[in-house]
Amino acid sequence: MCGIAGFVHLDQPAQPALVQAMCDEIRHRGPDDEGRYVDGGCGIGMRRLSIIDLSTGHQPISNEDGSVWIVFNGEIYNYQELRADLMSCGHKFQTASDTETLVHLYEQEGVDGLKRLRGMFAFAIWDARQNRLLLARDRFGKKPLYYAVLPTGIYFGSEISCLRQAGVPLETDPEALRLYFQFNYIPDPLTAYRAIRRVPAGCWLTYQRGAVQQGRYWQMPVSVAEPAAGLTHAEAVIHVRQKFDEAVHIRMIADVPLGAFLSGGIDSSSVVASMARQSPEPVKTFSIGFEESRFNELPYARMVAERPDSIGIIQKFTKHFGEPFGDSSAIPTFIVSEFAARHVKVALSGDGGDELFGGYTSLRRAQSLSPLDHVPQLLRLLMSSISARLPYSAYGKNFLHMIGRRNGLDRYFAFNYAPYHMRSRLLRPEWMMPAESGFLARMLPHCILPGEAGTLSQIMYWEANANLTGDMLVKVDRMSMANSLEVRCPLLDHELAELAATIPHAWKIAGGQGKRILLDALGDRLPPALLNRPKWGFGVPLADWFRGSLREFLWDHVTAAQFLDRGIVSPEFLRTLLEEHDSGRRDNSHWLWSLLVLALWFQEIAQSVWHKAPPCASGR
Repeated sequence: MCGIAGFVHLDQPAQPALVQAMCDEIRHRGPDDEGRYVDGGCGIGMRRLSIIDLSTGHQPISNEDGSVWIVFNGEIYNYQELRADLMSCGHKFQTASDTETLVHLYEQEGVDGLKRLRGMFAFAIWDARQNRLLLARDRFGKKPLYYAVLPTGIYFGSEISCLRQAGVPLETDPEALRLYFQFNYIPDPLTAYRAIRRVPAGCWLTYQRGAVQQGRYWQMPVSVAEPAAGLTHAEAVIHVRQKFDEAVHIRMIADVPLGAFLSGGIDSSSVVASMARQSPEPVKTFSIGFEESRFNELPYARMVAERPDSIGIIQKFTKHFGEPFGDSSAIPTFIVSEFAARHVKVALSGDGGDELFGGYTSLRRAQSLSPLDHVPQLLRLLMSSISARLPYSAYGKNFLHMIGRRNGLDRYFAFNYAPYHMRSRLLRPEWMMPAESGFLARMLPHCILPGEAGTLSQIMYWEANANLTGDMLVKVDRMSMANSLEVRCPLLDHELAELAATIPHAWKIAGGQGKRILLDALGDRLPPALLNRPKWGFGVPLADWFRGSLREFLWDHVTAAQFLDRGIVSPEFLRTLLEEHDSGRRDNSHWLWSLLVLALWFQEIAQSVWHKAPPCASGR
């Protein structure tokens, strides 16, 4: 596990000092080792967190004649099988690392070799023979990879800070920020900067003499409404159990101490139960709780965490995202990662179960609202019109707006994200974005299925391709790597995901409960009390903090002239939200957090350190 960075200049030689400076920005991602390679206009580098092949896994790594070089972030779980195949084809290995396997696989199969990889990864390969840079990212986007194509060349890195260090222009992207106001994160491939993009999950990109070519090697399969021909429920249960245990097993391979995150939920508990069955030693587990009882997971995880220094943590981790990121569960993720990193270098997590097996309450709510599809369009338009005329504080205003939407996916966006009427009061008109799937289908075509796919399939596809990649996995990667901890996600094994897509909705969501097939496959390993426990989000007591220890910090930043003068939000309505929350009349903490994060980001990029002479455009 590492952090990578580099560039290819078109008309000037690479500067080793720039490679070093870019890699220094991500030292936290790899404190154990570093390396760089420069060849003509190409410079690549890495910071290494040693997990496998501790003694000989130094990067960058090349092929036999030094014509192909790689820097790699991640783990390839089937690398030993691939290594054996490549050796039978005549390739010679100098190390026992999974990184070197990628070099020879590229030589043998080019980008087609990506389809054979089972793991999480982001890597860059410099092919000196063809003067070509290849960037590639794993199927779910577990590992980040940012890039910018400029007149001077291409620049890439594991975090946005690498590109900022290279002097990539920092002009903000209004379209991306409009998405942030709706979703509290910025979906791939966009970022908050016009010049910077992400390599999409399951995709590759090549840069050769100024020309960019992109391709996709994997797409999340669509979840089906009916079972595949001949597949019985009993067979599906057996297949899920076997593939799940296999996914856990291959992620337990490490040459360093290994543990697991245990939140007390079904997914993480199932991972720990599988680990315990396959490990001769007790599994080290890590969780977190807060003094505010409704956010306390401790009765289930049996661990204790002191109340954190909330202001210090916010200031510490904000810089790791490099752009606005409004998921407040990043706070407990940072804290539990910090604690776990004192004891292990690798932790398995339960991320992905809700997306693949239908665990989110939004799916069950969508099911319950499906009769609205039969309400005449004229009546729905009337409901939407009535909602617009009601006072902002009127009970049911947002509900009327939601049921006035034209289809199930539009209703999902209306009830599951920032309320339309709140955004329309808070934001200036030019910062509003329509909350309807037709617009998003044009903006994010890789995340939206056509209407004939069915509402549940559409929602699950969005959750896996947008929310999972843009929110959940970003949070886990940045907060764990900020503490030099590798997190592996067995439930996001692509073979398990492909199996899950063949299981019909009725076997996933039944009797008002999600993840039914997962419980049928693994529930006998879990305590009965856990099986009947309501779903509990991994949250933080923001509402209390914003009325207490964080109140002054919040008010100072979101009401500062530096923020309000940008003309994005209405100062009057912002004050209404703040005063409503202070009085306890309404819990506005979710929206206030997203504004605080935005204000802190604007403050950061406005600092003079980000306006130094840009190396990538200086012609040095």
